[in-house]
This record gives sequence, C-alpha cells and structure tokens, in this order.
Amino acid sequence: MKKTIQLKAVALFAFAMLFSAVTFAQTKPVESPRDSVSATVNGATISINYGSPSVKGRKVFGELEAYGKVWRAGANEATVFTTSKDILVEGKKLPAGTYGFFAIPTATTWTIIFNKVAKQWGAYKYDKAQDALRVTVKPVKSAMNERLVYKINAKGFSLNWDKLSVPVKIK
Repeated sequence: MKKTIQLKAVALFAFAMLFSAVTFAQTKPVESPRDSVSATVNGATISINYGSPSVKGRKVFGELEAYGKVWRAGANEATVFTTSKDILVEGKKLPAGTYGFFAIPTATTWTIIFNKVAKQWGAYKYDKAQDALRVTVKPVKSAMNERLVYKINAKGFSLNWDKLSVPVKIK
C-alpha cells in the first residue's frame, strides 16, 4: 500500500513538472506580435490586422525589406485590410471586402497593393493576377517607430516604421 502511494506521488510530481514546463515554454514573447487598428473614415469602417516587427538596429528599407520586391507589409502572416463600404484609395475604387495588403517599396515611391487573397503566409504565394487594386504613393520621413504601426485618420491611413511613414489617402 505504501508503494502504491509513493508511485502515485511520483506520477503526480512528474505530471506537475511536465505541465509546468509546457506552460513556461508557451509564455515566450512573440518576436513580431499581431496587432490591429480600426476606425471609421468617411462612413466606412477600416480595419488593418498585421504582424508588428521591430527595427532592432537594422536598416529596414532597402535591406531587410528589399526595394522593388513585394512585401507583406508586416511580419509573418500577410497584413489583412478590411473595408465595410466601397472606398476610393488614392482616387481609385476599392469595393467593400477583405484583402491581403502588400507593398512594393522603393526609395522614392511605394506601390500599395490590395490583393483578393486575404489569408496567406507572408508573400510567398502572392499572385499579381489576384490584385484588386494597385496605387502609387510617396513615403515621407517621420519620427522613429521601433515597431511597425498602422495609423488611421480622417484622410486615410499610414504605415509607420523606422524613420518612414507611408500615407495612403481614402475617400
């Protein structure tokens, strides 16, 4: 009987240690946590869900995020852009819906892309044929943002990371 109690105690101890190890392993901070922003612009509810990477002392645009290549405009899963109503983005119509949001940065202009495939990992399976809309915008210098952040205001939204802001007009 004493042996049975000892075996149960050892088994319970082993289970508790295993449970603690698994729980501890899951509390590791995420490198590029998901974030989102939502607001109403001219009657349309706009939502942007994205992975928020950090600069970490790196040169971001032109190196970490290469010029001239499609970028998921965030980290990990592609950024997702949703509008509840039809809107004009830089003067061009974007129907209500949910889109994968991508960008092609260069030193002087950025191509902003709304792709019909909203849920995808990175830009690995990005297909230009699925683009719903492409517009060109000009980045501007800004105050330092260690983490990538999107901001929505009455004129549209902006992608802000490192010392750069990429404003996109919405009507």
